Amino acid sequence: MLKEFKAFILKGNVLELAVAVIIAGAFGAIVTSFTKDVLMPPIGMLLGGVDFSKLAVVLQPAEMGADGEVIKEAVLLRYGVFIQKIIDFIIIAFAIFMLIKAYEKTQKKEEEAPAAPPEPSAEEKLLAEIRDLLKSK
Repeated sequence: MLKEFKAFILKGNVLELAVAVIIAGAFGAIVTSFTKDVLMPPIGMLLGGVDFSKLAVVLQPAEMGADGEVIKEAVLLRYGVFIQKIIDFIIIAFAIFMLIKAYEKTQKKEEEAPAAPPEPSAEEKLLAEIRDLLKSK
């Protein structure tokens, strides 16, 4: 069983998948930072100083003690964070779309290479031999 597991893990597809997952995680972090730190602040500024990460609807307010300490946290519907996640998704989907388009272009170039002419059929070979024999006489 250990040998089978080792053979499975060392197959090319599993290793490629592992690399893809690691790269995707790193790419996701980059896109999240780009959205949160670069893209959303100017959009929020254009919309009147809105901080999307703080946009929320209070479903239940926080309960405060007599000393001003929070006893129970507020229940929030954080739709601003959801908007950021949607923008993250769109950016990632667009990047993957562009990657696939570039990959397809490389594949088409390989397909467009001229194919070798088809080999003559047995009938054509026989007719060519007859023609050559008639020329030699």
